[in-house]
Parts: sequence; C-alpha cells; structure tokens
Amino acid sequence: MLASITPLGERSRGFSWNVTATAFAIGAIVAGAAAGAGVAAFGSLLPAGTAWRAIALLVALGVALLYDATPLRGRLPTTRRQVNEDWLTRYRGWVYGVAFGAQLGVGVATIVTSAAIYATGVVVFLCGDPAVGAAIGAVFGVVRAMSLLPARGARDGESLAALHRRLGALELYVRRATPVVELLLVALVIVWVA
Repeated sequence: MLASITPLGERSRGFSWNVTATAFAIGAIVAGAAAGAGVAAFGSLLPAGTAWRAIALLVALGVALLYDATPLRGRLPTTRRQVNEDWLTRYRGWVYGVAFGAQLGVGVATIVTSAAIYATGVVVFLCGDPAVGAAIGAVFGVVRAMSLLPARGARDGESLAALHRRLGALELYVRRATPVVELLLVALVIVWVA
C-alpha cells in the first residue's frame, strides 16, 4: 500500500498526495482514538485494582515478547485481510486515504505483523479509562499515519525503487528493535509494581 500512496502514484491518478496523505492521517488518528476509547470502556467494566492489572500487563507484554523475539513471529494469529487496492481506481484520493488510514489506525483490521499491536490493545483494555484509551489510540494512529512520510519523496520510478530498497533494508532492524522495546516495557512495569 505504501507503494501506492506516493506522490508518483497520486499524480498518476490525478490526485494530490498531500490531500490523500492528510486524509490517511485523519482516518488513522480518529479511528485509533475511537477504537481506544471503545476498548477502554469495556476495560472499565473490570474489577478495580492495580496489582492484577499489572500482572495481566506483564503477561501480555511477555507473550508479545515471546512472539516477536522467536520464530513464533511467523505464526502470529492474524487476519489475511489487506486494504482493498481496487479503491485506488474507484474512489477519490481523500476517500481511500481516510478508509485506508482508518483500517490501519484500528490496528487489527488488516494483517498484524507484530504481537506489539495486540499488546497495545491489552494496555488500552487494562487502563479502563476511555479518555486514556482514546489518547493511546490517537498516538497509535499518529504512528501508523507516519508510515506514509518516507513515501513523500517518491516522485518518479527511480525514487520509488530507492524507497523500496530503504524500507527493505530497515525491516530487519525494526524486527530486532521491537522485542527490545517490549523487554524495556516489561522492565518498566516491574519497576512500577515493585
């Protein structure tokens, strides 16, 4: 999808990349915030207390770490659904921008490649506060929206190919960094509980 929403791709369809990317960001942030508020509202129905929530959070982060740091990563339960690329030729840029952004902003509407996505949902659920859940979801949406930023320089075939090479080279680093961040979060929760 990143290869489709570039200045080159949008120009070829007669649309503005700035408009489509802005719509994508709005969709991701609003959907992330709404999903976060809804999940946290369900979490507010849980019994009060922080000790059991901290233990549940440690378990969720531990499972995410187990998946992301081992060969289990390839066996992560997920949907096989992706955003519908037919929309690129069927709708205006801002329409598919909002729709694609919303699907990615929710986090689980498309293929999930890291258990950290599920762990984020558990954090939101356990916080039990819709306002905090909305804030976490909005930040999640911002991060998802930022995935389009590297594409802003893809204005011709050569720069698009260079973009793909850069992203391919970064993939291994991101896969290695994710478990490190999860491990740091486990340590922070342990310090917080202790």
